[in-house]
Amino acid sequence: MVHLIVGEKGKGKTKHLLDKVNSAVKTASGNIVYLDKNSKHMYELKNAIRLIATSEYPISNTDEFMGFICGIVSQDHDIEEMYLDSFRIVAFIDDDNKIKAVLDKLSKISDQFKVNFTISISVDESEVPAEYKSNIIVSL
Repeated sequence: MVHLIVGEKGKGKTKHLLDKVNSAVKTASGNIVYLDKNSKHMYELKNAIRLIATSEYPISNTDEFMGFICGIVSQDHDIEEMYLDSFRIVAFIDDDNKIKAVLDKLSKISDQFKVNFTISISVDESEVPAEYKSNIIVSL
């Protein structure tokens, strides 16, 4: 499943995402991964959560980002949850038209490998593709 936390930049999406990931540690039976553009929130995450700062890797476009996600999923079959902060930045989504394509791929990965994605994305709820409006768990 792909869950979305949406709202304009600076509305507090990251706080909701951090609260959700830290709560998930209590009930998760598998591993949890938190992807962000940097390691700024390292000390706000419980130590059972694997933080990956995408800026440390040579990713420069959406296709490379999707390959990166597939690599993470393929190397750890125990991943249960992935949390993606600063989604437009880490996934190199510079055009609103790319959002649906990336969400479609993540949804396919989620279904195939049983990994739940929770994504913080800087868009207004009205800009979320129609197919994903029901996946919004927080709108700011």
